[in-house]
Amino acid sequence: MGLLSSLPPHRRGGGWQWSFLDVVWAVFLLAVVVFLALVFTPRRGDPLSVARSGGAAAVPPCSATEVDLLPCEDPRRSSRLSREMNYYRERHCPARGEAPACLVPPPSGYRVPVPWPESLHKIWHDNMPYGKIAERKGHQGWMKHEGSYFIFPGGGTMFPDGAEQYIEKLSQYVPLKTGVLRTGLDMGCGVASFGGFLLKENIMTLSFAPRDSHKSQIQFALERGIPAFLLMLGTRRLPFPAQSFDFVHCSRCLIPFTAYNGSYLIEVDRLLRPGGYLIISGPPVRWKKQEKEWNELQVMAGALCYKLITVDGNTAIWKKPAEASCLPNQNEFGLDLCSTDDDPDEAWYFKLKKCVSKVSMVEEIAIGSIQRWPDRLSKPSARASLINNGVNLFEVDSQKWVRRVSYYKKSLGVKLGTTHIRNVMDMNAFFGGFATAIVSDPVWVMNVVPARKPLTLGVIYDRGLIGVYHDWCEPFSTYPRTYDLIHADAIDSLISDPISGTSRCDLFDVMLEMDRILRPEGTAVIRGSPDVIDKAAQVAQSIRWNAQVRDSEPESGGTGTEKILVAMKTFWKLPLTSQ
Repeated sequence: MGLLSSLPPHRRGGGWQWSFLDVVWAVFLLAVVVFLALVFTPRRGDPLSVARSGGAAAVPPCSATEVDLLPCEDPRRSSRLSREMNYYRERHCPARGEAPACLVPPPSGYRVPVPWPESLHKIWHDNMPYGKIAERKGHQGWMKHEGSYFIFPGGGTMFPDGAEQYIEKLSQYVPLKTGVLRTGLDMGCGVASFGGFLLKENIMTLSFAPRDSHKSQIQFALERGIPAFLLMLGTRRLPFPAQSFDFVHCSRCLIPFTAYNGSYLIEVDRLLRPGGYLIISGPPVRWKKQEKEWNELQVMAGALCYKLITVDGNTAIWKKPAEASCLPNQNEFGLDLCSTDDDPDEAWYFKLKKCVSKVSMVEEIAIGSIQRWPDRLSKPSARASLINNGVNLFEVDSQKWVRRVSYYKKSLGVKLGTTHIRNVMDMNAFFGGFATAIVSDPVWVMNVVPARKPLTLGVIYDRGLIGVYHDWCEPFSTYPRTYDLIHADAIDSLISDPISGTSRCDLFDVMLEMDRILRPEGTAVIRGSPDVIDKAAQVAQSIRWNAQVRDSEPESGGTGTEKILVAMKTFWKLPLTSQ
């Protein structure tokens, strides 16, 4: 009785009597419930919500202003970031859920690209209607606008008479035509004519440049069918393993190699294979008003025990020693070796170091010790032995992909070996077995090793192939419409934590990114467990792909453990129509 009498009058026995405060609280709670329902319940009229939840609703197109959407190289975001060491020009991706969830349209007038090898010399103007480079660099032989095409005479700022003549000049000092060298890095590459004309020498050069005032250097290179990547040397290591390139080339790349305590030259040293070559053409080599920088470059290269091969006009060539680093030694830059806890292969969002990385197996993988091309393609390098059971896994992987590629061509109708496919990406490359199996086709392959998986990319470079580290929960650093074939083995592993197995991002977002970088009428081949492939087929429908789910080859277990999605990206334009 005492308890009852202690209650407020409107709550003592009998019917409930509402106070004004009760009404206010009830309205507030109802509003909260409605708000949460709206936020977390997929709305029938929201195609993205339906598509993400496994429905087949069509994903809407992006606006016509987004034909060259680069989610991680967006000038609107970059303009707010620090200029120190070009930090603002590096990758800066939107937070999860902030990137535009739409299909990137092609520009008006887009058509299926000119096939390789004709594309080395000309591409359709309307596929990238940006004439700024042609206007500014036409007199240097970069490119010219002629009728319906952009024409590429093969020139560059430091070689206006053509890349072929320039390569002949370099060949006097660097063994570019003997099979000794296979992989190269071209820094600040322009439209990549240097790398393009080295292909006939069986040299695979990965060319890179940042997004800059010319806007589309790398897009032009990829449209031509030349290996290229959107990248900036700023505050972080480049996304490549240590000792990966047989030579590094800079033709007026304007990188201040000795600035910031020599951080950039130290990074070049990390990437350059022992016994490899460093070629710098243009500033500061014997350049007016850059005498101080030129002297510092020579002194720092000497501190690393690089041998100066020649200075020919404004071109300087050094050879890196084939043995272990000569450091520590007395040098005015204070260069010293990094501590033993530094892993020189760590290169995904890894800050540049001001010390020189210690590397293992220097002499075993040096130029002259590693086998010549093409023998190095099929033999496991010394670096493979650093991985548990690595040599055996290498052999098994190579044999597996020979069988699988044969199945792709004969049973799945994938147009490998034809003019339809030139630029290929392997999203989960491991040892590069897929790329090795198609090496005789007229293609090049960007081998991507997921950053959270074992760092096998060094073995891929030892084979004479190229590639990068990447995390597929983020967009890739390339322009839209730059690959003819995208291959994704075990796609569910690309979005899962390798230890816990929990999802880190969504299959829908990964396939939306694949659509962004795939050319119209390009092909996607996705492998995974049956339930994952079923979901991928639903996403494929929502992003306007023509897709079929097929059984895997008999050697892979047939129908029970794995399925393959083979899809073609349809050719549509704004307003939405099928071509």
